[in-house]
Parts: sequence; structure tokens; C-alpha cells
Amino acid sequence: MLTALLTLLSHYRRHPGQLAMLLLGLWVAGALWSGVQAINASARDSYARAEALFTTGLDRLERRDGEPLDREDFVTLRRQGLAVSPLLEGTVITARGERLTVIGIDPLTLPGDSAFATAGSPSTSNPGELTAFFTPPWQTRLAPDTAPRLGLERQAAPGAEPSLADGKRLPPLVLAPALPPDTLVVDIAVAARLLERGTALSRLVTAAGALDSAPEGYRLGRAATRVDPGELTASFHLNLTAMALLALIVGLFIVQAALGLALEQRLGLLRTLRALGVPGRTLVALLALELVLLGVIGALAGIASGVWLARTLLPDVAATLQSLYGAAVGVQLRLPWHYWLGGLGVTLSGLFVAGSGILWRAARLGVLGLGQAQAWRAGFQRQLRGQAIAGTLAALLALAVWAWLAAQPAGEGLVAGFVLVGAMMLACALWLSPLLAAGLSGLGRLARSHPLTQWALADLQLQLPRLSLALMALLIALSANLGVGSMVGGFRLTFLDWLDQRLTADLYLRPPAGQFDAVQTWLDARDEVAELLPTADAESSLLAVQAGGERRRLAVPVTLFGITPAARLTPTWPLLATRAGREAAWTALEAGEAFINEQLALGQGIAPGDRLLLRSPGGQEQVTVAAIYPDYGNPRGEVLMATAALRERFAAAPGSLGIVLADTGTPGERQAETLSRALAERFTLGRDALRDQRQIKALSTQIFERTFAITRALNALTLAVAALALLTSLLAQARERRRRLAPLWALGVTRARLAGIQLAQLGGVSLLTGLAAVPLGIAITVCLVAVINVAAFGWRLPLHVFPAEIGLTLATAIGVALLAAGLPALTLWRTPPRTLLAEEEAT
Repeated sequence: MLTALLTLLSHYRRHPGQLAMLLLGLWVAGALWSGVQAINASARDSYARAEALFTTGLDRLERRDGEPLDREDFVTLRRQGLAVSPLLEGTVITARGERLTVIGIDPLTLPGDSAFATAGSPSTSNPGELTAFFTPPWQTRLAPDTAPRLGLERQAAPGAEPSLADGKRLPPLVLAPALPPDTLVVDIAVAARLLERGTALSRLVTAAGALDSAPEGYRLGRAATRVDPGELTASFHLNLTAMALLALIVGLFIVQAALGLALEQRLGLLRTLRALGVPGRTLVALLALELVLLGVIGALAGIASGVWLARTLLPDVAATLQSLYGAAVGVQLRLPWHYWLGGLGVTLSGLFVAGSGILWRAARLGVLGLGQAQAWRAGFQRQLRGQAIAGTLAALLALAVWAWLAAQPAGEGLVAGFVLVGAMMLACALWLSPLLAAGLSGLGRLARSHPLTQWALADLQLQLPRLSLALMALLIALSANLGVGSMVGGFRLTFLDWLDQRLTADLYLRPPAGQFDAVQTWLDARDEVAELLPTADAESSLLAVQAGGERRRLAVPVTLFGITPAARLTPTWPLLATRAGREAAWTALEAGEAFINEQLALGQGIAPGDRLLLRSPGGQEQVTVAAIYPDYGNPRGEVLMATAALRERFAAAPGSLGIVLADTGTPGERQAETLSRALAERFTLGRDALRDQRQIKALSTQIFERTFAITRALNALTLAVAALALLTSLLAQARERRRRLAPLWALGVTRARLAGIQLAQLGGVSLLTGLAAVPLGIAITVCLVAVINVAAFGWRLPLHVFPAEIGLTLATAIGVALLAAGLPALTLWRTPPRTLLAEEEAT
């Protein structure tokens, strides 16, 4: 057995290029898959820690008049017998310029049964630990992956007292792995000193359900209205996993091609081993053992590279999740033990799938057939028929899933959407080789009067068994790039248009709640202010929806947002559906009715004219839906009302003030600067309290571009893997091709023309692959914007098709092919005539 195994492995000593191609395919497939899984695992760990700290069943109290909470509020409520606990939250800047969140707590009053207490504060069952936390020199609790943000190594962090940018020093550090990243938990007295807040408080919290109603003068926010960041980001990670799986499949195509070539070249060796008495089952078992040995090496290399890739991409992913969902993700990997076993298992399972077909074909060939290469190639015709049948079944599956999705309510079927995309891609990939083979055969019959062209087409048919997998990988990569690129491009256009429509005021000001009305009155009297657009916001729960005579009871957290339907705002604010026209919708909003965002409409099946029952500080309020509006990027349902009505009926806190400047002939920047100075002098507001809409648009666009950096990176890597598959397939058969080209050279065809034939062959077949990728990419775009995006995020994107993207797809297909064919063509160009003659004699 050992001798037979070493004999099989000796093939790679004579053909190191094939070994490199096999390991390369496993390496790149495992690296992309493991890298994305490492990112997902690290993000989920951050979500779990954030949930333990922020979303663990703590109700919140806020002042009804919008004034900030103070220590006196805490003392008053405690004297009334209410078990509330104070929290102080703010941001500090480290000596390295990093921003960290500081949370001050009172561990003696914090509900001890909450995960907040167990994650962020010392155990009350340990008096020494508890005393050290809130007595000098106090403690600063932080996650281990936050220490580098303070310029410390993890090992040196415990007990250190790092300085902040303003010269203040933190209390001695204590590592608490359960805390989320970039968060410091200290005693509330320490937080007040670090943040210079005096007696101000950020929140008052109490155990969930401890209060039946809010005390007089306060609003009660239930813990149920908070959204788990893991739930919000599930669709994002599902998208990343789907792209990583795509890269894994493309990489396994390289493995499949390498295995097929290696086995074809060892047919004579297998025949000899069989003739010497090695049973066929033993040979297949040895080939499987060879796969396992090579697979472990390639998988381990892929996992190691995947960790490096994850570390490189994790900062962009963290920025994406922070900007889209407000979910903090650490930039240091935290990988559980099952990650390593999972990466190894997935890669080896993929290798088994890629190699099972090769092993099956080898097991079915007899001793005499093993010596005939033509018998092996004849199997390709059977393979083409099998691919056509499998492609037809995949197409039928795609049609069945599409019919099922069409019968479902909008926003349903996220996994089914991915199944639909996968079935379409699989059907097209499986049908590619049969269609190319039929096309080449037909063109060959038409080119009978052109012998060299007929030979080139016949030669391409001969190459097709080895090129088919690489071309399938190229088709999948090109269509995925076109689909995702069109979706992202359409999202970008829609998002920028939406920003232009929503940001109608020239300036935006967010004054403190206690000064809001005074600032609004002062601005209203200014000559340079033409119009004010005050907003307000609050949280509530949707208790029921009444449509006609049907009433559905719900318990859905929603955000309430108030706008001012003024002349500057109403013409540009986008509406998707109304009950009685656009003008009537705005009139209804002013009369007390409401708009809802697309997320809430699709998620709960609400239409204009339905009535909503909402929880309010006074009990319940009923509003009628007048229109539905788009709200891109918002993960929650939102109810929009006129600001005055929202503040009156729901005691909503004041939000921002949109300021429309009068046309006085003075440039807008100068007007904004003058107004900012006047506000600072009159109300002691910071200069950064007033923001120009152009700054907001620039910041939003910057966030958008970074948000999709990970998508573009994975797209580029997937396309690179497909190009690598094509290149390795050509390099693997380069020597054999030169043997077939030698007779043509001997007949008088120049090497330059032979090299040109090679480039034309692969360029032509890649162009056909690119043309096939265009309709598939458009179909993927439709599925992404109409099915997956709606199910994942709750809103629908308009469909955009970009001719430039299609042209780039075709150019990429040809460019990848010419690049892959360039090296073999250059080798042929530089091959001396004597070498060609020697290879001709060898044949």
C-alpha cells in the first residue's frame, strides 16, 4: 500500500506545476472562505458582548420636558421608592487620538440580574472586587481588544493608568472579556470627572417591567423597543457568506481541473499498477488518501491566509457595520475553537465534492481503458450530456423558486432568494460547456474551406474538456461582479438622489433640548432665515393595524419622527404610494395623519388608508396612514408625523432645526459662518452644532463608499481566482499543446501566427462566456434588488442597468483570457525551432 501510494505521489515530483495548481486552488478557496468566516465570527462575538451591555432588558427613563437628566432626578425617584440606577455616557480621546466610549455606572443600584451588570461591573458577591471598583484609585474595565487603542499591549494593560489627550489619567485598567470593543466602564463619579459633566446624567435605567408606567414628568422607554444588532446585521453577514461560498466554488474549479489533468496523465501508471495486482478499489482508496493529504496541506495554508485576509478587511467591515447599523465591531479577531475545525471541514468537504467525480470515473475504467487516453476523452461527451440534464434541472428549480416567491408577500424569502440566484448561476454554468461544444462543432462545419480555421476550432474542441471548468468559473465570477456592481451602482445613484430630496434645508442645527424653543424663536426673527423646519423624535410600539374591517394585533417597536411640511420640503420629499394623491397626502399630514416608511409597510403589510394603534405616554393613540415613503438605510420601521402633532400627542423630544436661508445675495458659506457666530454668542452653542447640508452629503457619501469596500474587495478577489483558474488550466496543458502545434510549424505556419491563433482561440471563447454572463448578471441584479434586498433590509431599490458595466464585463472577460493565454503564447514565441521539432519527434 505504501509503495503504491508513493508511486502515485511521484507523479507530482515529475509535474510540480500540477501540484502547485492543486494546492493553489485549495489555498485560495480556503483563504476567501476562512477569511469571511473569521470576520463573521469576530463580528458575532462583538454583537454578543454589545448585547450583554446595552440590550439586556433594562427600561429607560427620560424627562418629558426634554431637559437633560440630573443627579437630583435620581435622588428624587429613589426617595419615591423607585429602583432606578444612573448611567453617564460620553466619549474621551486617548493620547493617540482614538475615540472611546466611557460608561459610568453605579454598581450598587444597577439591577444585578441583568447581563449589563455581569458584563460591565464587578460582582456584588465579591466585596473586595466591588470596593476596588468605586473607591480610590478606582478601576477602568475594558475588553482586551480595546487595550491597543490606548497604546498598550494586552499583557501590559492590567494595572496600567494611561493618559488621555487632555492630560487626565484613567484609573488602573482591569480586563473584562465580556465587554464590547472601544468601551470603558468606570464608576459614575470617575466618568463625571473624565467627561466634565458635573451632576448631569445620560440615562436612568430600571429592571424590565419594574415600572408599570412612567413617573410624573418622565417618559418610559421599554427594553423591548431596542433592536438586537445581531438581528439587524444578519442579512449583511449572509451576503458576505454567499460571496465567500462563491469564491470557494470558483477555487474548487481549479482543484477539479488539476485533478482531472493529473489523473489523465497517470492513466498509464494506473494501468501498470492494476496489471501488477493492485485491486481497483485499492487504487481508488489510495487516490482518495492522496486527496486528503493534499487537502489538509492546502486547507491549513488557506486558513492561515484567511486570518490574514480577515485582519486586512476587518477595519472596513467594522466601519460598514457602524455606519449602517450603529453596531460596534472590534478590529481585532476573536476566533472560537470551532472556527478552525469548521474551516478545515468545509475545505475538505469541497475537495471531496470536486474529486468525487474524478474518482468515480477512474473506478469505472477497466484495465484496457486505462491505457487509452481517447477512452478518457470519450467520457467528456457523456459528461456534456449529464451537464445538460443537470442544468435543465437547475433551471426548473430556479423557475419553481421564482414562482414560490411571486406568491409570497413582499419582503419574504431571503434564503429562497439566494437559492434562486444560486440555481440560475448553476444552470448557466452547467449549460455553458454543452453550448460551446455545439457552437464549435457547427462553426467547424462552416469553416471547411478554411483549413487553418477549421483546425483551430477542432483544437479548441479538444481543449474544451480541460477549459470547461475554468470557463464556468469565469462565467460565475463575471455574472456575480456584474450583478453586484449594478446593484451597488444603482444603490449609489438612488441614495444620492434621495439625499438631495431629503436634505432640503441649507443648514441643520441641533440645539440642546432645553434651549430648543428659545433658539427656534430667535432664529424665526432673523432676517437671513427664510424658513425653519423643526423636527422631533420619539420611540413607541405599534400595537395594532386596522385595514377595513380586519384588525391585527402586533407588538412591533417603531420610531416616531416629526417633520414640518413647509414649502421648501414638500415638493422634494419622495413618496412611493398615497391614498388620494400627493397634495392630499401632505394636507392629511398637516391635519394629524401619518406617513410610514417602506420598511414598516412591507414588513407588516400596511397600505395607505390603514389605521395604526400606537403606544403613547397617555396610553394609546390612533393615526391613519396617508402615504408611504422610501427610507434607505434605516433598519427600523418609522412613522412620520407633523412635528407639532408629534410633540403634542407623543411628548416627543425636539430634534434638529432645518434652516432655509433667505436669498440676500450673500454667499451661503458666509451666511452660515455669520449665523454660527451669532448662535455661539447668544446661546453658547459650539461652532460644530451648525452643519451645512453639503458637509452632511459629503460625510454620507464617504460612509457609503467605505460601506461597500468589502463588497468590491471580495468581487475583485473572486474575479482574480477565476482568472487564476483559466491561467492554471492553460499552463497545465501548455507542453502538450506545443506538441500539437509542432506539425503546423513544420508545414510552414509561423510561430507568430500560431501564437495569434492561441490568443484568438481563448479570446473568442472568453468573449462568448462574457456575452453569456451579461443576461445572467442582469437577472442576478433583478433578484438582488427585488427579492434579496427587500427581504434583508425591508426596502426596494429601483433597477438600474449600466451599459458601461456591461462593456467592462466583456472587456474583463477578453482581458482575463488574453492575460491567461499570453504566457503560453510568449513561451511558444520564444521556443527554438529545434525544440519544436524535438517535440514533434516525441509525439
